[in-house]
Amino acid sequence: MQNTDLDNSTEARGGAHPIIRVEKLGKRYAIGRRENLVTIREAVARAALAPIRALRRLGGGTDNRSSDHFWALKDVSFEVESGEVVGVIGRNGAGKSTLLKILSRITEPTAGRIELHGRVGSLLEVGTGFHSELTGRENIFLSGAIMGMRRAEIIRKFDEIVAFAEIGDFIDTPVKRYSSGMYVRLAFAVAAHLEPEILLVDEVLAVGDVSFQKKCLGKMGEVAHGGRTVLFVSHNMAAVEALCKRCLMLSGGALAANGDPLTVMGRYVAEGAPPDSGAADLTAHPGRRHGDTPTMTRVELGNGAGPAAGAIRLGDPMEIRVSYRASRPLRPVLGSVIKTSYGAPVFCASDRFCSQLADCAPRAEATIVCRIERLMLIPGTYSIDLWLGDAGADFDVIFGAISFDVLAADLTGTGRLPGATLGPIFCDANWSIQ
Repeated sequence: MQNTDLDNSTEARGGAHPIIRVEKLGKRYAIGRRENLVTIREAVARAALAPIRALRRLGGGTDNRSSDHFWALKDVSFEVESGEVVGVIGRNGAGKSTLLKILSRITEPTAGRIELHGRVGSLLEVGTGFHSELTGRENIFLSGAIMGMRRAEIIRKFDEIVAFAEIGDFIDTPVKRYSSGMYVRLAFAVAAHLEPEILLVDEVLAVGDVSFQKKCLGKMGEVAHGGRTVLFVSHNMAAVEALCKRCLMLSGGALAANGDPLTVMGRYVAEGAPPDSGAADLTAHPGRRHGDTPTMTRVELGNGAGPAAGAIRLGDPMEIRVSYRASRPLRPVLGSVIKTSYGAPVFCASDRFCSQLADCAPRAEATIVCRIERLMLIPGTYSIDLWLGDAGADFDVIFGAISFDVLAADLTGTGRLPGATLGPIFCDANWSIQ
């Protein structure tokens, strides 16, 4: 791992170089046992052998002799330009936090190399970065010194940090007596205000109350627009979309995707969905109303621009496609009721009130498409009841015919969303003062 200028070949390609460069990075951990403590003699011996090991790493050599190890990261390579805000997403255990710990110099890589050009500020999980016996004031100065800042620079930012963290009365209390909320507020304030060239943030939005999370998003937006480089790990897809211009997706310790946030997030959702997600066979569905004539045969969900999908982004179109097979030609009437995961109805979409299919030719077999132009449901899981009939009555009703997820999306450009406790519908209103 290096923190030096790149070689002349990069200068020859155009002068500018990435502020972060990661090449064939790997991190291996032992399974089921702690790493052995080393003596001073062993530490000196390891230091003497380090150049040889580094050459092996650069040559791509890795040690796979033991099966009681696993690779949290393997062969990960990417570059980040100065001023870029890059999101890092992936399922639990994908290697996101390991990547940030290596970039923060908390842990060493097993293979590969990284190059960092600038001071690094990091906010990882609560408990990382502060000395528990020191006060909040002392930890602010310690963190600044670790980043290479002068005392005068830290003093200039001190009042801002304390005000943001809202811990003025406890600034001279040892941080071991802080609540987790106080701790993370101070940790984020230090990381964001001490002006590192590179800011690494790992799931800060998963800790703290709603007002603090909004405050963090606003501050990260300021940092991003101020030209500093940010790597942002989060499961909050709306925040990633709002803050990031590029997104990395890790899967099983490898870099699975690197590009536009919406494209990468779409792949992330698709890969995590069950194989039959977005479609269901209705011929023998257990939710069919007792005594009804089985007529509906299949239902598919999607946004109308691709294959069936069991997850729809907030604000995107949604299509409900229902296939039926009847014993006689009919002019079908289809109704749907969308319900929350608790079974409470949210809204209905039924052609019985619109009569848009009234002029169609009678058919014994067809597929009916119901298109909702903007799905304005708060992120969560929902189910659909389906009602099929003709002009006279509904004769095939299926409760809970299919379920789907609504994914967060940044419709307002702020990265903020109301909580599910405020209701299932997101109203995209216009605001003014008169």
